[in-house]
Amino acid sequence: MRHFSVFGAGLTTLGLALSLTTLPGCGSRSGTESENTAAAADTTKPVVVDTVALKRQAMMRDSLKADSIAKKNGQLPGAILPGHRIVAFYGNIRAKGMGILGREPKEQMLAKFRKVQKEWQEADPSLPVQPALHSVTITAQAAAGKDGKYRLMNSKATIDETIQWAKDNKCIVFLDVQVGLSDLEHELHKLEPWLKDPIVHMGIDPEFAMKTKGVRPGKKIGTYDAKDVNYAINFLARIVSENKLPPKVLTVHRFTEGMITNYKKIKLDPRVQVVMHMDGWGNPVLKKDSYRDYIQTQPVQYTGFKLFYEYDARPAPHHIMTPKEVLAELTPKPLYIQYQ
Repeated sequence: MRHFSVFGAGLTTLGLALSLTTLPGCGSRSGTESENTAAAADTTKPVVVDTVALKRQAMMRDSLKADSIAKKNGQLPGAILPGHRIVAFYGNIRAKGMGILGREPKEQMLAKFRKVQKEWQEADPSLPVQPALHSVTITAQAAAGKDGKYRLMNSKATIDETIQWAKDNKCIVFLDVQVGLSDLEHELHKLEPWLKDPIVHMGIDPEFAMKTKGVRPGKKIGTYDAKDVNYAINFLARIVSENKLPPKVLTVHRFTEGMITNYKKIKLDPRVQVVMHMDGWGNPVLKKDSYRDYIQTQPVQYTGFKLFYEYDARPAPHHIMTPKEVLAELTPKPLYIQYQ
């Protein structure tokens, strides 16, 4: 289980409504004054434009184009996977209790991160390492908050600073979402301004998705269904198409059977690369068993594996698995590695 924390105020996004009107037409038939008045009134009626349907049609066209490119070349231009191994430090820069990303002073943390990247590159010289900062951005809370949803979003300043850390150190960024008693439909749109940046990707965490459980986060392990994962995929795919971006990576945390239901119904899109990420902590035997049971035997697309600095090595003689151990003992070899 991860720790709860409280961050800065949330972000409200505004929508833009568009209405179109028709122009008066021309004709040869003349009518009565009342008829002409009625006709004039009719020509000024707003035309109802189904913007949702138009966006859906555009997405279908883009998706078909993306599918054709992917079938020809294997993947879309700019795709990170499978040509790289992503190695990420997880947490929040404002919180020591959530992971290595904020636990140590910035320069000390970055020095440790560079050392870890070097270890992974040496363990598998065939794949270049892509470093990443994986930031918990919408965070499950122990307190309900004003709307009773048990989650809170980082401040704009915190998100911007995290992304700047990444750019300064040639990293990509994952914005991670823990919805509490809310849902993806009401939370993901808050991150869209940042997801328009090509280096920004996303993670979703079923552990803290409590809507179907009806209890606050931390009381039970939450769950997502395939339809929730598909919503996130479609959300990212739209952003990729509308902003002409390279494919996004979506990490989906998992360490129990029930955290993801109906995995076979997850619908892949070449604009989004899905990583099913084994997120459990414990001794190496337990972690390898969980990877086999919930990641290897229920394949989706790419795989990930998490290592915990604080928990994996306890009690002795347990230890944090080394890069060489992970690569030698897990099948398939994970292309996303995360340290908490």
